[in-house]
Amino acid sequence: MGAAVVSVVVLGIGMHPWGKWGRPFLDYGLAAAREALADAGVEWPEIQYVVGADTIRNGYPGFVSGAAFAQALGWTGARVASCYAACASGAQALDIARTRILAGLCDLALVVGADSTPKGFFAPVGGERPDDPDWLRFRLLGATNPAYFALYARRRMAVYGDTPADFAAVKVKNARAGALNPLARYRRPVTAAEVLASPMVADPLRLMDICATSDGGAAMVLASERYARRHGAPRPLVRIAAVSTVTPSYPDPVLGLPDFATDALPGATPPRAFRASIAQAAYEEAGLGPGDLSLAEVYDLSTALELDWCEDIGLCPPGEAAKLLRAGDTALGGRVPVNPSGGLASFGEAIPAQALAQVCELARQLRGAAGPRQIEDPRAGLAANQGLFGHGSAIIATV
Repeated sequence: MGAAVVSVVVLGIGMHPWGKWGRPFLDYGLAAAREALADAGVEWPEIQYVVGADTIRNGYPGFVSGAAFAQALGWTGARVASCYAACASGAQALDIARTRILAGLCDLALVVGADSTPKGFFAPVGGERPDDPDWLRFRLLGATNPAYFALYARRRMAVYGDTPADFAAVKVKNARAGALNPLARYRRPVTAAEVLASPMVADPLRLMDICATSDGGAAMVLASERYARRHGAPRPLVRIAAVSTVTPSYPDPVLGLPDFATDALPGATPPRAFRASIAQAAYEEAGLGPGDLSLAEVYDLSTALELDWCEDIGLCPPGEAAKLLRAGDTALGGRVPVNPSGGLASFGEAIPAQALAQVCELARQLRGAAGPRQIEDPRAGLAANQGLFGHGSAIIATV
């Protein structure tokens, strides 16, 4: 330690299967952490730094998850950090660990995220908070997360002419991939007719168009490349080539409007541009572009939102994602598979774990270890997600 290193690699990955298991979040995180340590071929006492992605629905241990995981694994004197950034919590936890390794302050770090979730949709926590835009969105607008997703879907229909059948095709694609993933919660292929016959939740989105809330855990061991080479890592080294956590820019930050309302504000960064800027910053750091991607894992909170993401990360021009989907380009075996893990459609949302789970899928694919989901000769993958209140991330991994 002490000198800056050239790159950071994913030495080990681990996950607890997604579902509704009804156990403490620590159980899922510990299972994922132990699997990641075993996959990396290192012992827990060797870890120098632990970063936990926080969960806000699981009491005090969830707010200090890094320390909670370190205590559960056994105090060793490792340095520890915890962070919360909505859907980007896992990505920011990874970024903290990666930055410390790049600075030469440690060689080996463990990143863990896990959640135990309530039934139904996510609601704001902490009681009545009239100064909180997220609470106001629920209380004044009645805009639950599915309603929020529906606004994006309606926008696609109005601007690009997309149809509910296009949205259903996204679910069919992702369910087909999820059926091949033993870690997914939903492992059954579905038909478009099933999607279109499922109950309406927030017009035009039906039950099978939106993601569930799930329990789950994900973890990874990050290392400096020199450490990995010194210890003879046998598999292809998967490098974290870029991490972007850029924020949007609004003309009046005091206003605090929900991001779907800012399209109409002169000078505002609308959500579409925000998502594109997240990806662009990652491309610039990695020295790559959309044409270099072999796969992408994006935050399909709804089927329609996956189509937005395909455009926002540059896989096609605005308005052409449905065409890309119909051509099979984003399916397994296609030009650039999107959500080969099965995505949130197959997993559901376990907030602090999901961004890490996305990178675990990138690592599996880049190692050539994804089994029946394996993409042919992948070289680079991007994982992207967006959380409310300006939280978002894009991570690029390469071999």
